Amino acid sequence: MLKEKVLAKINDQFQFEIESAYLYYAMSAYFESINLKGFANWMTIQAQEELTHSHRLFTYIINRGARPSFGAAAAPKQDWKSPLDAMKDAYKHECKVSEMINECVGVAMKEGDHMTTTMLQWFVNEQVEEEAAADDVAQKLKLIGDNSGALFMLDSELSKRTLAPETGAA
Repeated sequence: MLKEKVLAKINDQFQFEIESAYLYYAMSAYFESINLKGFANWMTIQAQEELTHSHRLFTYIINRGARPSFGAAAAPKQDWKSPLDAMKDAYKHECKVSEMINECVGVAMKEGDHMTTTMLQWFVNEQVEEEAAADDVAQKLKLIGDNSGALFMLDSELSKRTLAPETGAA
């Protein structure tokens, strides 16, 4: 059985992963609206990954004999000044997710919940990749500047992203 403080943190993270998907779908719609379909694809895949993360937490809560809690998702930002601004926001968001995962780990450790600490290690490792991926695109956009040809080349590169199969048990 999950301790109350651990359950509260994991439920917060469960909710935030759903809100993350909501944000990335909004970013996908933004990129569609400016005809950057590769960027839109990248964000749609990102949204799908966040839903997978929320499901992993949902399953973990259930498997530990507790019940997930559900709250209203806040409306995400829906417009950006440029593709670079959107990607900077994606990177900042991933940094926030990392902070929250670290807080979950801290509470689980403080409560002596080794099972939850072990489960959360997957998220810790995943966040290294998530931050790096968003920052990589943002850094490329900085290099591109106002070069529309390079922007379209990057858009083509991002169109090739696919949803990776989920690894590990929930």
